[in-house]
Amino acid sequence: MSKCRSPYPRLVVGGSGSGVVSQAGAVLLLRTADAVGLTGALSRALSPWREPLAVHDPGKIVLDVAIAVALGGDCLADVGLLRAEPGVFGRVASDPTVSRLITTLADDAGTAVTAIRSARAAARNVVWRGNAPVTTHPITGSTPTIRSSLTWMPRW
Repeated sequence: MSKCRSPYPRLVVGGSGSGVVSQAGAVLLLRTADAVGLTGALSRALSPWREPLAVHDPGKIVLDVAIAVALGGDCLADVGLLRAEPGVFGRVASDPTVSRLITTLADDAGTAVTAIRSARAAARNVVWRGNAPVTTHPITGSTPTIRSSLTWMPRW
């Protein structure tokens, strides 16, 4: 068994009713990001913006912001939703740290956006090639299938 390289804690699902989390739906997003390599790709792509003694990985911070937006957040401070569940989201950067990173990325916006797009493209290629690791369900023995469709949406 390989060592988990995700910056997010491993979770176990049970029916005991203890350890219930309010944002459990985000776990699907996090595990998908890990499975297709987005988590690692963002970390590598944004490593030039990591300070030498930094505690938080810029890739994880950007992914945390994206997860907060997916959960309904509309500002950087909404990563507090994730910070409230350390058992699910691990260590989440403070609001000032998130703000400093976004300011730093904005100072070199063209390069930062290109780096983020390249990480997304790498993850997208894993999905389209069908190379994402899939595990068999431990009880039913079946393999999950994810069907995706692309819909063109005009920009107004």
